[in-house]
Amino acid sequence: MKLIRVGPEGHERPAVLDPVEGSALSARSVTADYDTEFFRNDGIDRLREALDAGSLQPLQSNISRLGPPIKRPGKIIGIGLNYRGHAAESNMPIPDEPILFMKAPNTVIGPFDKVRIPPGSTKTDWEVELGVIIGRQASYLRTPMEALSHVAGYAVSNDLSEREYQLERDGQWDKGKSCDTFNPLGPWLVTSDEIPDPQTLNLWLNIDDVNEQAGHTSDMIFSVEHIVWFVSQFMVLEPGDLINTGTPSGVGLSKTPPQYLQPGQEMHLGIDGLGEQRTQTIATPS
Repeated sequence: MKLIRVGPEGHERPAVLDPVEGSALSARSVTADYDTEFFRNDGIDRLREALDAGSLQPLQSNISRLGPPIKRPGKIIGIGLNYRGHAAESNMPIPDEPILFMKAPNTVIGPFDKVRIPPGSTKTDWEVELGVIIGRQASYLRTPMEALSHVAGYAVSNDLSEREYQLERDGQWDKGKSCDTFNPLGPWLVTSDEIPDPQTLNLWLNIDDVNEQAGHTSDMIFSVEHIVWFVSQFMVLEPGDLINTGTPSGVGLSKTPPQYLQPGQEMHLGIDGLGEQRTQTIATPS
């Protein structure tokens, strides 16, 4: 299934795409939103049963805006330097274990919303990533083989980064990851049954129609199942949490000379089977 949220910011309604017609069907008969309680209480199974039974009704209004496919997550965990090509272009050694950082949950926006360049920023960078949405609580998983059963689905994620804040301001990476609008997500959440192997996906990103990133999840140093297992050793992963699993090579930081985003540019990115997003960059309003 493809789960979407439709409507103005802060007033999105949950829906699912009809697999035959491609139209949007309201999920309100099943859940008020795609939030922690939805995932915790077997919401995907209940939604699939309603879809198969034909009991979901068409949305009563046009889709004016796609919001992020999940309500604000409880937490966002990022994985740094998780593609061999990206580690190489960064002149960094292959990590011995996943590098973890946190990202503020209120960075999540819709797949076609505006991305705000922070005031005074000169080093805002792009990062197409496979987003993993947790469906079942995961804590101290015994082996990586258990991990994928705790995944609700996948989505296109853009882990935007302000490189000065991240790397030059004497602190953790979180400062450069948590600026307003720094995590466009979607257009939809594709349930895990439709992506049996998340290590088989192409992902790409264009800036103003110029291709900057073209990678494949097989280049990940640590697989999705390893990441979920690993993170569960250090924190409880709750339903609705988001993990950004790392970016392939081609980020602006690693170009010669480095190249960063300016107001008035377009990011167009996508992942096999997970759809595409287009976001425009703007200056943060004063």
